[in-house]
Formats: sequence, structure tokens, C-alpha cells
Amino acid sequence: MELKLIADVGVIGYPNAGKSTLISSISAAKPKIADYPFTTLAPNLGVVRAHDERSFVVADIPGLVPGAHKGIGLGTQFLRHIERTNLFVHLIDASGSAGRDPLQDYRDIMHELVEYDRAKAEEEGFRPLAEREQLVVLNKIDVLPPEDLAILQDRFAREGIAILSISAASHRGLRELVTEIGKRVLK
Repeated sequence: MELKLIADVGVIGYPNAGKSTLISSISAAKPKIADYPFTTLAPNLGVVRAHDERSFVVADIPGLVPGAHKGIGLGTQFLRHIERTNLFVHLIDASGSAGRDPLQDYRDIMHELVEYDRAKAEEEGFRPLAEREQLVVLNKIDVLPPEDLAILQDRFAREGIAILSISAASHRGLRELVTEIGKRVLK
């Protein structure tokens, strides 16, 4: 028997995208936060109070990396945790500080969801992860010059990917993010 995490929202993305910082900024959760990959080895849950006094549960999912659908970086264990969430906040490190391209990070994580779906397609009752509603969120915007942020936002727009931009560390854009999550979860 396997107990699967139940949360309204799963925060997904690469290691060090700021998932733990986000959940600690929007809820009372106190996950371990550090500047090295796989700081989070188990999901953290946080209860977020929406502005209309209703609440929802957010799960900080450990970082995903290319090959996660094959178990690389404990990926299949991490992906199983989000099977019971309805909405994903796909958090992307906009700063590029890890030497990766933020748009490619988005594509990499989406590829992992698609491949995981392919592997699980025959399981009874499985709902594909790649088809679930998600908010794509650029994080760490406070470290980018405004012109670089505008270029990055335009790159996502040209791909047809709607985004929100935040800084979980400085709390910039968090009110708007929580409001948007609340609208989608509580509708």
C-alpha cells in the first residue's frame, strides 16, 4: 500500500528554483533552505490563506532534473508526490545563476512530465501530469536588470506560455500569485 501526498497545489521545478523559499514565504511552513541541489528530499506542506479567508494546501516538491521519469535524482519518487495535486506552480529560476536557460528549464520539466505520463498511462485512474493546469512562474526576478527580465518574459510570450513574475525572497509579486492560485484552486 502506498500513501500519496494530497495537496491542492504542487510547486515543481529544477533544484534551487526557489520552491522552498516560495512555500516559506506564502505559508507558515519552515522547510530547509540552502544553496545546493536537493536541499529538499521530502515534500513540505504549507497551508496558504487566500485573501477571502479560505485556504489551500501547497506542496513543495523536491527538485526535478532531466531523467527524473527514469528515477534520476529520485525523480519517480518525487513525481509520484504530485499525482494527487490538481494545479502545478511551475517555478523557474529566471536569474540564470545556475548557468541554465530558463525557457529550456521549462521545456525540460515539461518533458519529464510527458515521459512520466507515458510510463504510467496504463495505470487505472492515472491522470496525466503534463495535461494538468499550471501556472508558470519566473522567480528571482529581483536579481535581473529590468531589460533582461523584459526579454525573458517576451521569449516565453512568443512560445505562447503565460507567466507570472515574482521574487519569493523579497516577496515581490507574491500577493498576485496567491490571488491567482486561490482563484484557480477555490473555483
